[in-house]
Amino acid sequence: MNPILIKEIVKQALEEDLGIGDLTSDSIFKEDFNTNAVFRAKSSGVIAGLPIAVEVFQLLDPGINFTAFVTDGVVVSSGAEIAKVTGPIKSILAGERVALNFLQHLSGIATKTAGLVKLVEEFPVKVVDTRKTTPGLRILEKYAVLQGGGHNHRFNLADAVLIKDNHIKACGSILEAVKRAREGIPHTMKIEIEVENETQVKEALAAKVDIIMLDNMTPAQMAVMVRLINGRAIVEASGNIDESSIKAVAAAGVDIISSGAITHSVNALDISLDILI
Repeated sequence: MNPILIKEIVKQALEEDLGIGDLTSDSIFKEDFNTNAVFRAKSSGVIAGLPIAVEVFQLLDPGINFTAFVTDGVVVSSGAEIAKVTGPIKSILAGERVALNFLQHLSGIATKTAGLVKLVEEFPVKVVDTRKTTPGLRILEKYAVLQGGGHNHRFNLADAVLIKDNHIKACGSILEAVKRAREGIPHTMKIEIEVENETQVKEALAAKVDIIMLDNMTPAQMAVMVRLINGRAIVEASGNIDESSIKAVAAAGVDIISSGAITHSVNALDISLDILI
């Protein structure tokens, strides 16, 4: 992760949460004092976001000491101690919510990803994310996908060419869209195209694209398309794939399964920060 981008994301989160100061702590604690607090998992899952939590407290107060008991990517059980922070009580409480927001959300993504990866571990397929991320948090959410054993798709629109349905409609055909794209990109860049039926698959093959995305097809339809493509392009499956369908999709023989749900529709992992007195 780019440390400059991470620092800016955390800075914005702290500015949003602190406002002009922590009225509650400033009112209760007339004199500051050092204390210890522990991050504790309240449900089992995969941890992600510890470096972000560190950055939260370092930006608030460099005097806070953060000790991690696990590393990102590790599975923890309910009740496990994840990390300990030591420092001024007011600084710890000021950073508590922001640190937990990042840690819970990113751990939820890692946990969701790990669950899908586990379901297809017997198949030679990669589970990847999409650009369906929380605005401003993409770099963190894609990092969390990696911690859950998944892989990253494009980070942004400049990473690769992905011709979708609206591009095709606006150009008139797949062949025309691919022709225009190929004329305007570096020779080192791959072209992926989203297709919805066999006719479009055949047109994509005729255009000699690098990756064919089978969008919203059933596993049975995907299996037919995989045989038709026959290794002439990388095959990606996409569209409403979840725990109930991902194994059948993998069995269809695709190379990649992309899921927007692993970033846009996850439950935060339940984690608390408990002051030790």
